[in-house]
Amino acid sequence: MSTGELLAIEPQELKFPFELKKQISSSLRLSNKTDDYVAFKVKTTNPKKYCVRPNTGVVLPRSNCDVVVTMQAQREAPLDMQCKDKFLLQSVVVSTGTTQKDITPEMFTKESGNVVEECKLKVIYVAPPKPPSPVPEGSEEGGSPRASVSDNNGNLIASELNAAMRAYSESQEKPAEVTTLITRLTEEKNSAVQQNNLLKQELELLRRATRDQRGGFSIVFVVVMALLGILIGYLLRK
Repeated sequence: MSTGELLAIEPQELKFPFELKKQISSSLRLSNKTDDYVAFKVKTTNPKKYCVRPNTGVVLPRSNCDVVVTMQAQREAPLDMQCKDKFLLQSVVVSTGTTQKDITPEMFTKESGNVVEECKLKVIYVAPPKPPSPVPEGSEEGGSPRASVSDNNGNLIASELNAAMRAYSESQEKPAEVTTLITRLTEEKNSAVQQNNLLKQELELLRRATRDQRGGFSIVFVVVMALLGILIGYLLRK
């Protein structure tokens, strides 16, 4: 934190987790250490590269103000991830009731007679945070895949046991409903058995009728052939 007499600045360095082709932001907190109104202005050596919001403002007595610095998307990474850009934060005591629209560039010049406090801030690039890698099942410290499978089986058994206990408890609480259900299912079973037996009997009768029809046809055919043979023999004798 800065040891300035007017504003305390935290942090003292603007750190950006550098990534190509991506806008990155870093924030500063300005804390007014006095009982006066303090105006501030933020400058940079590379204004086309950064966007500062707000770049000017007024911090009320014993109050805080946050400043967000956004770096535009970069197409190339700097050599050795080193950055030479710098920021300068100027602060000055202003009259009570001063607002942001009242701030002028002349307030921060020595010619104005104001005591201008300045603080220089470095820009540092850091590696972006890596996403957490998924932990494979059973790879926890002190654990093993077999132990994990065993735990899963144990959980499944416990779940089934709980379900069975709940079902038993419900059956104890509602014996009349359970009895009614069993009776209805038994009646439906007996009815299905009777229908099955009837179908078997009808099928057997149908088979017998088919066999009888085939037998009758055979007898008729034999009789016809016999009569035809007699007729042919009678004609030949003539």
